Amino acid sequence: MNRLTLWRRLAAAWFADRRQFRFAGLPRTCPICGYHGMFINVGHPPRWAARCLNCGSRERHRLLHLWVTQDGGDRLAGKRILHFAPEKVVMRQMRGNPLYETADLMQAGVTHQVDITKVALPDASYDVVMAHHVLEHIPDDRQAMRELFRLLKPGGIALLSVPINPTRYETHENPAITAADARWAHFSAHDHVRYYGMDFADRLKEVGFAVETFRMGPDDEVRYALLRDEWITIATRPAA
Repeated sequence: MNRLTLWRRLAAAWFADRRQFRFAGLPRTCPICGYHGMFINVGHPPRWAARCLNCGSRERHRLLHLWVTQDGGDRLAGKRILHFAPEKVVMRQMRGNPLYETADLMQAGVTHQVDITKVALPDASYDVVMAHHVLEHIPDDRQAMRELFRLLKPGGIALLSVPINPTRYETHENPAITAADARWAHFSAHDHVRYYGMDFADRLKEVGFAVETFRMGPDDEVRYALLRDEWITIATRPAA
């Protein structure tokens, strides 16, 4: 790791929440870069030990990597991938991969400057689509799901993660809630338009996906600094 980057991350963490430095904390392991040691807090309010100090990965990036490498190989090898709202950590991992493409409406430097609900790309073009913490921002999330389904080849998979309240079945959404403070109170962020419940999988099934989930056991959640209430949703477009 670049020493300047390390000190920059430590300084940013100190100014964001200096309380995390009052004690050493439990060392964690990053499955992406192999770093073992202190992780730093992220977010407002802060998520404890959320970010790898070495590579900058957050919980969802580490969980995704654990799925990709679960069988000791690389489940994404040789797959044509379209990644919506791409995160820097994943882009670094994919650097030099000619089969990896990125997409976003606002983010600069992506392969395709597109709206996820209206993607001007051919049907059945990709083996994998990825969208992490994207759908909670999209007013018409079902249309976005239909586009993801359309873009996938038969047998292709969508790798998705969203904030989910596992204590509720029904997703909480209300298009009349538009003020930033009200969205914080209802949906946990000023730019979120819903807080998903356990019916997230049902929404995906409605557009034709078969759905399963991936998460690690409690010991590994601690070891790799994962969230207890987050998992990767694997939505497959049936081959038939």
